[in-house]
Amino acid sequence: MQRRAPTDSCSVTARALQVLEAFTPDRPVLRLAEISRHTGLPLTTTHRLVKELAGWGALEREPDGLYRIGLRLWEIASLAPRGLGLREAALPYLSDLGHITRENVQLAVREELSVVYVERLAGRDAVRVLTRVGGRFDLTPTGVGLVLLAHAPREIQERVLSRPLVRHTEKTLCTPDEVRRALAEVRRTGVAISDRQVTMDAMSVAAPVYGPDNTVVSAVSVVAHADAVNPHALAPLVQVAARGISRSLGARLRSSVA
Repeated sequence: MQRRAPTDSCSVTARALQVLEAFTPDRPVLRLAEISRHTGLPLTTTHRLVKELAGWGALEREPDGLYRIGLRLWEIASLAPRGLGLREAALPYLSDLGHITRENVQLAVREELSVVYVERLAGRDAVRVLTRVGGRFDLTPTGVGLVLLAHAPREIQERVLSRPLVRHTEKTLCTPDEVRRALAEVRRTGVAISDRQVTMDAMSVAAPVYGPDNTVVSAVSVVAHADAVNPHALAPLVQVAARGISRSLGARLRSSVA
C-alpha cells in the first residue's frame, strides 16, 4: 500500500499510526531505519515514536535491534466485537464443520470494500489457500466475499462494481454484469459458490451469518479441492454451521432466512 508523505500538519497520533502501518505480512520485522524509510518520517522522529510505542507495548524490540508488532495491540484488538466475540461464538461450529468436511473452514466480515478474515481452520491435506487471519482480500472472487457483498447496501455494491475487478484466474468474474448475476444467485439460494476464481485448484462454498437484528454480519465458508468435492454437497453443511453461529449471536431466524 502506498504511503502518503507526512506533512507538518500531521498529528502525533497520525505519525504513530504511520509507524504501525509500516509493518505488513511481507515485512513483519523492521529496523529503525527501515521504519523511517517506509513511513517517510525523519529518523529522529521515527526513533522517538518507536521508543514511545515500544514503551507502551505496541512494538517489541528484539536483542538485535529489530522491531515487531507487540502483543499489547493484539490485546486491544481482541476487544473488537466483530473480532473476538464473533470468533468465540463461531469456533464450536467452525470446528464441527472442519471435522465433518476435513477441509479449510473460514469466517470473514466485510470492512468497507474488502473481506477481512476473522478465523481460519486448516484441514488435513486440504487445498492451499491464500488467506490468513486478519488478512484482507477482494470481495468478488471469494465465496465469503460474494455473500457479504450480496447483502451489503446498494451503495457499497456499486462502489465495488465501479472499480476495476482483478482477474486472479481465467474463471474470475471480471465484469459488473457477471458479478450482479452471481449476487442475485446468492440471495436466491442462500449460498455462494466460488469456483476456481482465486486459484485454479480451489473452490469455496459460503453462507451468511446473521446478527441479533437479523442482518448479515459475517460469512462462513469451506474451501476445498475444485476437482474432488461437489459444492452442492457442501452447501447444506455450511448453511447448518452458519445458522448455528447466527443463533449463538442472538439471531431469530425464520424459515426464509439462511
